[in-house]
Amino acid sequence: MATGHVELTRQGPVAEITFHNPDEGLMDRAMESQLVEAVAQIDADPGVRACVLSGGAPGVFIRHYDLKVLAPQSASMAARDMRFSMERPVREGPIHVALRTIEQSETIFIAALNGTAMGGGFEVALACDLRIVGSGPYEFGLPEINLGILPGAGGTQRLPQLVGQSRALQMTLTGDTLSPAQMVDFGLALNVAEDARDAAKALARRMAGKPARAAAHIKSLIRVAHAAESDGPARERTLFADLMVQPEATRLLGEGASGSRRITDEP
Repeated sequence: MATGHVELTRQGPVAEITFHNPDEGLMDRAMESQLVEAVAQIDADPGVRACVLSGGAPGVFIRHYDLKVLAPQSASMAARDMRFSMERPVREGPIHVALRTIEQSETIFIAALNGTAMGGGFEVALACDLRIVGSGPYEFGLPEINLGILPGAGGTQRLPQLVGQSRALQMTLTGDTLSPAQMVDFGLALNVAEDARDAAKALARRMAGKPARAAAHIKSLIRVAHAAESDGPARERTLFADLMVQPEATRLLGEGASGSRRITDEP
């Protein structure tokens, strides 16, 4: 399956999802919808025991969500004077469906972070069961606060489960990004590998050889043990939308989309 931004291949019980976007490796609506399709196809195939996710461009896993998509969306929402509250929680979008499926699937998903992953790209990695990070000058994290918004694809829910509340607050309130070595130090990655993709595929093949029913039960139990607050994901989606209509976010996203600001720049 090759649909443009997301390529799905398979070798025996191991599948691989590769992200492609010539526009700096950014995530956009097309990548979202294609990821949903790829993940659903894997989840529905009992012959696939493990899946590796990797970036197809040198030095990039998924850079972050495309600000040229978010900026006009923020401006449009603000112009319509939209308001958001938990009385009417924001519904799941394609990215939320894809990442929830990754978590709930019996298939083991391993992120081969062979390049930079911030914002939405980092949230894709957080949803995976395991992460291996490549060696290089890469950045990882959730710097959305620098744009006046918050991680909206599960980052506020999944990051504390992996690193604890204190480090999750540190990362999301400062917007600081991590190096490959810090990813391991924080417990976010198993190890740093010269070739993250090869290392992840080797681990996937090993896990695919284990008894299938036992592996599925183990994953489901560990996921339940670290489950997020029941309304946490809906609260995150709703508060993300609330920030998108604020003047500060509209301004900062517009500056990012125009190229006058990087996502890691301080406001």
